[in-house]
Amino acid sequence: MSTATTTNPSATTAAAAIAPTPAVAFTGQTLVIKVGTSSICDSETQRPRLSLLSALVETIVDLRAQGHRVVLVTSGAIGVGMRAMHIGTRPKHLARLQALAGVGQSQLMTLYHTLFAPFDVHLAQVLLSRGDVADRTRYLNACNALRELLDMGVVPVVNENDAVSVAEIKFGDNDTLSAVVARMVQAQWLFLMTDVDALYDDNPRTNPNAKAVRVVQDVHALKVNVSSGAGSSVGTGGMLTKLVAAELATAAGCTVTVMLSTQPGMIVDAMREPDTNVTIGTRFLAHKEVLPDKKWWVLHGLKSAGAVVVDAGARAALAHRSSLFAIGVVGVQGTFSAQQAVDVLAVDDAGELRGDKAREAVAKGEVKLVKVAKGIATYSSVELRQIMGHRSDEIAAILGYAESESCVERGSVILVEGEGQGVKRRGSIV
Repeated sequence: MSTATTTNPSATTAAAAIAPTPAVAFTGQTLVIKVGTSSICDSETQRPRLSLLSALVETIVDLRAQGHRVVLVTSGAIGVGMRAMHIGTRPKHLARLQALAGVGQSQLMTLYHTLFAPFDVHLAQVLLSRGDVADRTRYLNACNALRELLDMGVVPVVNENDAVSVAEIKFGDNDTLSAVVARMVQAQWLFLMTDVDALYDDNPRTNPNAKAVRVVQDVHALKVNVSSGAGSSVGTGGMLTKLVAAELATAAGCTVTVMLSTQPGMIVDAMREPDTNVTIGTRFLAHKEVLPDKKWWVLHGLKSAGAVVVDAGARAALAHRSSLFAIGVVGVQGTFSAQQAVDVLAVDDAGELRGDKAREAVAKGEVKLVKVAKGIATYSSVELRQIMGHRSDEIAAILGYAESESCVERGSVILVEGEGQGVKRRGSIV
């Protein structure tokens, strides 16, 4: 993670006599506002949309004056870099995209500093990658840094570290990043600013009868067409990525609103509307039962490196909050190391296949597998293939050592829908 504030790094002893700027007295809520590249740069000329950005800055200043804390998640580094280097079409080559992000990021922050300067608002640049979130220590350090910045009265300006990120460690889009940031700062609100005024049950550009969806209790209960929701010519997001972000953030106890980016001032009005009478954008209601931070981190912060297949007995034990033991493992998929996240798949069979019969059926591909959990493996895929089907007291004899009695510790197991306390809750559109 990289951060930079507006404070002068060359402070001397003379500066010690200068009293520090007092932190803003916050009495309100914490908001994360995400703006995409299309909101920052014109899709054809890549010129900055200064009127929109100025309105956004004024809105953030107003929110702070009301006692709220604000984090700005911004895209646009590549788009600004394209403008600087006179490139009209978004490149596909990774190294070129990384280079443009490096060129554009500094100019983007300069633009934000210029717009916020008349209001005496201090900014901090925070660049994150998926790797910062995947490592537990780095994740907690990033959480602490962001929360400290807010306590200091600073507005963190967050972007993905595109100059060094590669496909394997990218968030993919800043909608997902904004949801992760919302959890990191324990935000009550996440506003996803986009080029449509709400989520519709069909594409409003092609279907004049499409209807706006105002309130969503459960993303998984939605029946909408987002197949045409690709991002802009300079951006990567779309409506589908916003639904993913809404799922992540609402599971963290954050209310999410998708709304029109050209009217940032409506954020203030949107916060005042009750859930029973939403007229601005689409509101995704926060889950009442919030996953603990570590389990949320495992579920959404870590990318699964492979999968462990279990039989009916192990599946039942997991549903009763047990650890996963090698004797219940009937298959291993992919290549992963110890301490990497893995999906837990179960044999979906009415006859409750177990043991050797289940392993044989899985090896032949004769059974359907369903995802029942996710967790952190205590053994690598190579080790698991050797010890699967064996009792815990046999592991040392097989491997020559025993790191743990279980393959996935109970504390890292997160069950999915239908397996005890699921993370996918049933709901409806109201």
